[in-house]
Amino acid sequence: MDTQHTTTQPADLGFAHVFEPGTTGWTLLLLHGTGGDEHDLLGLGPQLAPGAALLSPRGKVSEDGALRFFRRLAVGRLDIPDLLARTDELADFVRAAAGAYGFDAGRVVALGFSNGANIAASLLLRRPEVLRGAALLRPMLPYEPEEAPRLRGTDVLVAAGEGDPYSSAEQTLRLAEVLREGGAEVTVHTAAGAGHSLTRDDLVQTARWMAAVTRELP
Repeated sequence: MDTQHTTTQPADLGFAHVFEPGTTGWTLLLLHGTGGDEHDLLGLGPQLAPGAALLSPRGKVSEDGALRFFRRLAVGRLDIPDLLARTDELADFVRAAAGAYGFDAGRVVALGFSNGANIAASLLLRRPEVLRGAALLRPMLPYEPEEAPRLRGTDVLVAAGEGDPYSSAEQTLRLAEVLREGGAEVTVHTAAGAGHSLTRDDLVQTARWMAAVTRELP
């Protein structure tokens, strides 16, 4: 384990996690994909949002030994009751971490990949007050919300792969549509010829989006 990323954590926050302080007033909530852990995206965070604090929790669900943030019944079939409960749990963790570490709860931007992107999307739909923005890398629409979320003032990047076997173009467009219906400012980037894995172009576009969203507020 890279000890430079390790920090003491209060025992009552509920998630194994890493927190690294920043200098810009912004915090990136790093949400790993299936099989990852709280260290997976730590190197990516500073590349995409230099100076931002990093808050990286570990998913609690094990699928044949691979860590996830919520259960699924099969590939593409999510356990929605479990997802909703774990979305609330993650939202409460972020708020508790803001109090414990003293970062601004109004300047939290999620960076989620795959399973992490899907629970970040669920945060936007169910607990929109938690995030100022979210970069959703290879997401799907986790569920149709009962009513449009209140997302005015929220920026979202949806980074899709043209040939992603887990999320069709129709799913990507519907996710963007639902978020826009809630008032979010949504940018969709589709990597030509890409599958579920990220490309260099994805990272370039995400860094540009992050720079626009996290520039200093007056």
